[in-house]
Amino acid sequence: MTQEDGELDSLVRKRIRALRVAQGWSLEELAGRAKVSQSTLSRIENGRRRLALDQLVTLARALDTSLDQLVETASDDVVSNPTTDGAHGQMRWPIKAEPGLTVIRQRLTEPPPDTPSRLRAHPGREWLVVLSGTAILLLGNRRLRIETNQAAEFPTMLPHAIGAEGGPCEMLGIFDRDARRGHQRGEGAEQANRPTPPPGRSLP
Repeated sequence: MTQEDGELDSLVRKRIRALRVAQGWSLEELAGRAKVSQSTLSRIENGRRRLALDQLVTLARALDTSLDQLVETASDDVVSNPTTDGAHGQMRWPIKAEPGLTVIRQRLTEPPPDTPSRLRAHPGREWLVVLSGTAILLLGNRRLRIETNQAAEFPTMLPHAIGAEGGPCEMLGIFDRDARRGHQRGEGAEQANRPTPPPGRSLP
């Protein structure tokens, strides 16, 4: 066994025990769920029994996880930096384990639009939490006030828009792939539809 194999072997054993403890299960309880003897499970966790593929599959199922997650190796790129979109006051982080998901931090300073035509609808789902300030979410025919530390989750096929109330608002959102693309298209359309200022003048 190479050093790398030995480290993975040790990691998997520790992971089995940690998942069992997190569920609040004794050795006896997990052994019963996995249909192995308590002594076998104890030897697996303590490194006194060879890890067999069929037992790992059974244990992963009993622990409500997958074999891939159970034997997943530690990642070297644990820390990541955001990409910054200064034009929209956003920072974005991809979630490596879920390539379709993106975390976005955004600072809102303007109230939500006052015309229904500016509400957007697109495939996807969005979750957001207000970090500071107060946000106003227009969702279909509803107007929802979201205070600091409150969260909202909704399907983005409902026409929606969000803005700040009474001052700047910081929020953190999780977008699936469709929701992220929908917002990017919407932002691009808004920029394309802005009037071009006369020479020597800038738009407010």
